[in-house]
Amino acid sequence: MNPLDVLYRDEALLVVHKPAGLLVHRSPIDRHETEFALQYARALNNGDHVYPVHRLDRPTSGILVFARDPDTARKMGQAMMAGEVSKTYRALVRGWPAARGEIDHPLREEPEDRRQKGVEQPVRAARTHFRTLATTEIPVAIERYPTSRYALVELYPETGRKHQLRRHMKHISHPIIGDANHGRGRHNRYFAERFGEARLMLAATQIEFAHPATGASILIRSEPEQSFQQVMSIFQCL
Repeated sequence: MNPLDVLYRDEALLVVHKPAGLLVHRSPIDRHETEFALQYARALNNGDHVYPVHRLDRPTSGILVFARDPDTARKMGQAMMAGEVSKTYRALVRGWPAARGEIDHPLREEPEDRRQKGVEQPVRAARTHFRTLATTEIPVAIERYPTSRYALVELYPETGRKHQLRRHMKHISHPIIGDANHGRGRHNRYFAERFGEARLMLAATQIEFAHPATGASILIRSEPEQSFQQVMSIFQCL
């Protein structure tokens, strides 16, 4: 069974929803893995090659765009580099952030290959805008307080640095729940135990761009998958 849900398809593009836990393509970090979104997208493309326009981290779910030919891939890549592709993510974070804000915090590149870990990497400009959609406070003592606060936020990255959203939310002390590398272990464990599954609470929910062939405005939305929605039960108003 193909785990990708088709959201949009035409002669140039294939847009799908990727579940959490699935790699986009082969990576030196996960050499043992044998299943990738790329191969499943090819199956949806009659076995023909497809070209990832961007990437989603393995634990991130949501909208993923593939080009169906090299020329479309080139044009979409140029649009991405020029900042002409608008992406929206949804995340569950610890604490209550401001109603709106901008995170302008440069990030050092993170190499794919572990053998490059000791090599000094360049620092790149990185900017993320955010908006708080809902807040909640649950009567559970996870750290030193008798209650614990969480927020559902929308994130709008201007740049596309590796793990940018996860690192930026940690930078403002509102780490994303389920983030093993940049989050808070006690909170991650609480949600994994309560809902029976450990997952990163980050989902790509919207993408907007000009069609590379026609110039028409393309807007694609996708609600987060069920494992994400289940955790949203902590918000009584949603």
